[in-house]
Amino acid sequence: MIDALTGQGINVRHACRTLGVSESGYYAWKDRPTPPRELRRIWLAGEIVDVHKASGGTYGATRVRAELIHGRGIHVGHGAVELIMRRLGIKGLPTRRLPRGARLAKITSLDLVGRQFRRDAPDQLWMTDITEHPTREGKIYCCVVLDAFSRLVVGWSIDSTQTTTLVLNALGMATRRRSPEDDLVIHSDRGVLAS
Repeated sequence: MIDALTGQGINVRHACRTLGVSESGYYAWKDRPTPPRELRRIWLAGEIVDVHKASGGTYGATRVRAELIHGRGIHVGHGAVELIMRRLGIKGLPTRRLPRGARLAKITSLDLVGRQFRRDAPDQLWMTDITEHPTREGKIYCCVVLDAFSRLVVGWSIDSTQTTTLVLNALGMATRRRSPEDDLVIHSDRGVLAS
């Protein structure tokens, strides 16, 4: 506070007298070096900002802390990361929570793969999945078709809604690119959430 007042043209003696602080106490405080804990907090703030920017502004305190620990070898508590992020005014995108009472749907088809995903030739087994990606404008969905033999993405589709069209577009791209034989098996995750 005294530094702010002296920066506005008020002399130190008058500022100290007004605030009830001794001049010698003010100068002792001003000449004191920054404590190591405060220096670490300042350094951590810079690291946290770097990790948050590298994530495109999507990482929250949990992921920032994980990146600091596992990616950069910096040991820091969750509370410290959360506090620094709050003081800096940065936060990640909200996490997706399952609705109350959500449960896995019943199996509606046979498992033709039997958890054996290794294949000896291309276009024997394709695997599909839909992922949800939160963005600042809303959610987007990406459906990917992957060849089990080469692990190559043979088809994909992105849309703002999770509909049959999303899946059909991805499978259409895959069949146009690869022209598979009749013995092709398409495997998709059967753990669909139902509310």
